Amino acid sequence: MDVAEERRFREFVSARSPALMRLGFLLTGGDQHAAEDLLQTVLARAAARWSRIDDPEPYVRRAMYRQQVSWWRGASRRRETVVADPPERAGRDDTHLADTKLILRRALARLTARQRAVLVLRYFEDLPEAEVAQIMGCSVGTVRSTAHRSIARLRSVSPELADLRTPSRSLEEAIS
Repeated sequence: MDVAEERRFREFVSARSPALMRLGFLLTGGDQHAAEDLLQTVLARAAARWSRIDDPEPYVRRAMYRQQVSWWRGASRRRETVVADPPERAGRDDTHLADTKLILRRALARLTARQRAVLVLRYFEDLPEAEVAQIMGCSVGTVRSTAHRSIARLRSVSPELADLRTPSRSLEEAIS
């Protein structure tokens, strides 16, 4: 990578990292560390191909979706390390949206990785069903049924979501 390409990459990372972290946070079900790992993995791969990437934003977002799908497909092959005490978690800011953030985090964590990915791609990223199906490697019907079942599951396991009567922009702010 030459100096100009490196500068362009650094500018992209500094400008788009907060939005990409929010996406990673949603895709990983609210796990900050997993979101950081996801973004770092994708950006490292993008850096290696940077000179060949015409439009970096959609490229990196699609790579994040695919990497997350790859990770949850391979989750059954990975082993977890059991420790006596859970590690300390970094604190989040306590703004007026803290309750909403917690409710959304808990609700998303109650879904499977596939359900979470479909909802994030379909409703947070506002992608059409056909594009979600292409990204996830399944049919449009599977996306529709998964979205329907995911919403029904959210309603049944997270009734506190019904109390959130905020505009969608505020929900996006709550996630960040």
